[in-house]
Amino acid sequence: MTSIGEALVAQLAERGVKCVFGIPGVHTIELYRGLATSKIRHVTPRHEQGAGFMADGYARVTGKPGAAFVITGPGVTNTLTAMAQARADSVPMLVVSGVNTVPSLGKGLGHLHELPDQRAMVRNVALVSERVERAEDLGPVLDSAFRPFHSGRPGPTHIEIPLDVVGQEGASAHAIADVKIPVPDPDLITQASEMLARAKAPVILTGGGARHASQAIVELAERIGAPVVQTTNARGVAFDHPLGVPVSPSLKAVRELIETADVVLAVGTEFGQTDYDMYATGTQPSMASLIRVDRCAEQLARHPADLAIKGDAVLAMAALVKAQTRPEPADDGEARATRTRGAAFEEIGPEMRSLSGILDAIRDAAPNAIMVGDSAQPIYAGNLYYDHDRPGGWFNAATGFGALGYGIPAAIGAAIGDASARIICITGDGGAQFSLPELMCAVDEKLPITFVVWNNHGYQEIATSMQSVNVEVVGCDPSPPLFEAVAKSCSMPFWKCAPDPELIAAAIKSASGETGPTLIEIEAPNLAHPTHRASS
Repeated sequence: MTSIGEALVAQLAERGVKCVFGIPGVHTIELYRGLATSKIRHVTPRHEQGAGFMADGYARVTGKPGAAFVITGPGVTNTLTAMAQARADSVPMLVVSGVNTVPSLGKGLGHLHELPDQRAMVRNVALVSERVERAEDLGPVLDSAFRPFHSGRPGPTHIEIPLDVVGQEGASAHAIADVKIPVPDPDLITQASEMLARAKAPVILTGGGARHASQAIVELAERIGAPVVQTTNARGVAFDHPLGVPVSPSLKAVRELIETADVVLAVGTEFGQTDYDMYATGTQPSMASLIRVDRCAEQLARHPADLAIKGDAVLAMAALVKAQTRPEPADDGEARATRTRGAAFEEIGPEMRSLSGILDAIRDAAPNAIMVGDSAQPIYAGNLYYDHDRPGGWFNAATGFGALGYGIPAAIGAAIGDASARIICITGDGGAQFSLPELMCAVDEKLPITFVVWNNHGYQEIATSMQSVNVEVVGCDPSPPLFEAVAKSCSMPFWKCAPDPELIAAAIKSASGETGPTLIEIEAPNLAHPTHRASS
């Protein structure tokens, strides 16, 4: 007979799960009984938050749900931050946890890892949180947990299995529920195509949901003469293209482009504040005629459009290309894109322009790499203005939920998701200290990741924000470790250089010659703001 824990692992494998990130504990041992005999790879992070971020990075690269096994109580609470980041960025993630025995739940008996109501807590973050209490529950619970990954807006889901249930025998095979990818309505595609055919100044807005439809988006843009604005998670959709606008739509120059368009096609973008109003003006660009393509009905309802098309972006864009009958593109599309890029580059200021140039140098030194970022000065600059050479190859936690400590573990997940890719992780000295122990996971797994630490000895962005509103700078100068010593302790090759594009590019090229993880420290100008320290 097969136990519930063994059957769960077997059914995860049937659903395409190839890797699980997790730290074994007494509340998940029975899951590991099945894992030990399966073909699913297990990766051990150093913290459950790292497990969640690794699952996030894995999912973004593969397009398949990242999976994590965590213990009851602190394992779950440690993973919640990563789940919230995944929810903000529509990343498919499955978290499987233990929970205390069924008779003890909600009783406050002081059991190990006890929470008053673990599922109720997780439900505030996860799209779905289910419990398996009988062998016959397992298949339907898995169907429920996997359903959001294929229809609607993806995000994190959760399954918990009580300690007195996971080892029970009697679990049987389960016919996986049919997955229906949302297909766009042909009549709506025809209407959208006609609107775009008549447009004199069309614009295309792309979000993270559009990154797998890049070829069709570029083809449609060329047919109708539309600049393609790419939010952070859409960078690379139109790399180095005359119609490409790899710039934040929060900038005035991009807002002007959008507001002067007579038809706007928005594909896979939720119009979130961190993309469209990062300066918190309380406004978003006005649009004369908006067509939205999104797989989630709730998202379409939150930001109403003149024409809303519910459907998968890849299918919708292919259909729009096929339906398009426009004989000639708008004759000023490239000119509008060029003007916007130029105005936006001036708008971001000299410091951000310099940092954007450093990113260009890194990209050119490691072509087709996946760049994963934490909240750090170069990442802020890149989210404002940066063109990446790979669709879906630029992502970070400086938008959406904005969790620090994301970069290092997410890069590990990305490297496991695509073993052929070079991974560049860009983090600040502050953010790196949230998840430095995960470097050893990269060492254990022998992953080709170059960790780049932008070391300015503090929280530059926060200090600047404090000063801008006349608040004395407090708590923004945590001392960084000696990163060379960190690298040595992890047996990782190390380079240190000034924030010069040529020097950084040379270090990246050298690091790319290594087969395992490497560390580069960039000696950025130190945090210049005076910081308050209480006298002893």
